[in-house]
Amino acid sequence: MSDTTWDDLHHSAGFANEHASEARPGALPVGQFSPQRVPFGLYAEKFSGTAFTAPRAQNRRTWLYRLRPSVGHGRPVPMAHAGLRTAPLAEGLATPAQLRWDPWPLPQSGADFVDGLLTLCANGDCALQTGLGIHVYAANRDMTDRYFCDADGELLLVPQQGRLRLATECGRLEVRPGEIALVPRGMRVQVLLPDGPSRGYVCENYGQQFRLPERGPVGSDGYANDRDFLAPVACFEDRAGECELVTKFGGALYRADLAHSPLDVVAWIGTAVPLKYDLLRFNVMGTVSYDHPDPSIFTVLTAPSDTPGVANCDFVIFPPRWMVAEHTFRPPWFHRNVMSEFMGLVYGVYDAKEQGFVPGGASLHNCMAPHGPEAAVHRKASAVALGPVKQEATLAFMFESRYAYHCTAAALDTPALQADYADCWRGLDSHYTP
Repeated sequence: MSDTTWDDLHHSAGFANEHASEARPGALPVGQFSPQRVPFGLYAEKFSGTAFTAPRAQNRRTWLYRLRPSVGHGRPVPMAHAGLRTAPLAEGLATPAQLRWDPWPLPQSGADFVDGLLTLCANGDCALQTGLGIHVYAANRDMTDRYFCDADGELLLVPQQGRLRLATECGRLEVRPGEIALVPRGMRVQVLLPDGPSRGYVCENYGQQFRLPERGPVGSDGYANDRDFLAPVACFEDRAGECELVTKFGGALYRADLAHSPLDVVAWIGTAVPLKYDLLRFNVMGTVSYDHPDPSIFTVLTAPSDTPGVANCDFVIFPPRWMVAEHTFRPPWFHRNVMSEFMGLVYGVYDAKEQGFVPGGASLHNCMAPHGPEAAVHRKASAVALGPVKQEATLAFMFESRYAYHCTAAALDTPALQADYADCWRGLDSHYTP
C-alpha cells in the first residue's frame, strides 16, 4: 500500500495539459512511455479516453504503470440491477408535461453506490455514443472489496448529502456537496461514504467528453478555470484477496471475480484522469445594467454534439451571486426552450421556486415545455424594491441537452413524483388593462 492519504493535496490538472504523478520516486519511465523494461518491474498500460486520432486539444489518454495489467479481470457474467437503465429506454416515455420530484429516500437496508443507483431519464443512444443517462444515488455503505467500471459513459458526480471518497486507478479524490467529480469512461473506481448515508446525482455522458466551454467575447478569464480542476496524486493498493469488479457495458451490468485490487497503479502520466472541482470557484458573469442574461452564462462544462453550439449536455449551475440589474424582473423568466432541462438542487432555495423544490429533489422540463417562476415568486419579484441583492447559500444545477429526455417507469411511478407540481402556477391570471 502506498503512503498517500485522503488528506494529501491534489494537484491542478485541467483538461488539455498533460500531467504526471508517481507514488514511488522513479516509477515513471524517462524519455519514452513503454520502455522494454519499466522501472520496478511494473507493467505499462495505455488508457485511451478518446480515439487515437482525436485532435490534440481534445485527445485524452493516460499511461498507467501498474503492478499487474488489467487484462486479468476474470470472466464477466451478467448481473441484475433493479433500477439502472440505459438509452434507448425500452419502457421510456418522453412527455411535454412539467415534472418535479421530492428527494429520494435513503435506503433502509445496506446499499452501496452501485446498489443505490436509480435511473430517472435518458436520451440518445448509448451504442451510438449520443445522449446521456441521469441517475440518482442513495447509499449507506462503502463499496468494500467491490469496484465499478462504466464502459458506456463518462460519469459526472454531484453529491447532495454526504461526502464521496473516490478511490480510482489514478489515486484518491474526496468530493463534498458543492463540489463535483468527473470519472473518465472505463476507469475503475471504488466509492466510500465517510459521512454514512449519502445521496446525490449522476450524469452518465455517452457522447463527447465534458470540457470547458469557450469564453467568446468574455475574453481570457471568467467562468471555470483549468487550474481549479484537481487531479489525484498517485496512490496504489498492493493487496491480494477476493474482489469483485462490476462493469457497465452496452446498458447491462456484468460482474467478475478478481484475485487482487485493480487499483494498483504506481505512477501515471496523461490527460485521461479523474478530476474534482469546487463549484464556488466558478467566476459568475452577469448584467450590470438591465435585463436577465440567458442561463448559458452559468455553464461550467459542456459535452459538444455534432452540431456547433448545440450541446449533447451542458452542465449549468446557479451559485451564490450578486443581483444588480435595474428595472428588471430578476428571477428566471417564463420560458420555452428547444433544449431539454433536468434540474437538481444541492442546497438552499432556488430563486424561481421557493416552495416544493427542495435539496435532493429534481425537475424536468423537456423540449418546448413551458416553465418559469411560481405564481407567488412572480408577484413578489414584480413588486419588490430593486437594489443590489446577494443570492447566498444556494446551489442549483441543470443537465441541459439537445435531446428530449425519456423517463423510466420507476421515475413516473414513484411516490416522489409531485402530482401537484403544476399548481405552483395557479393564480397567473390576466391583469391586462386596456
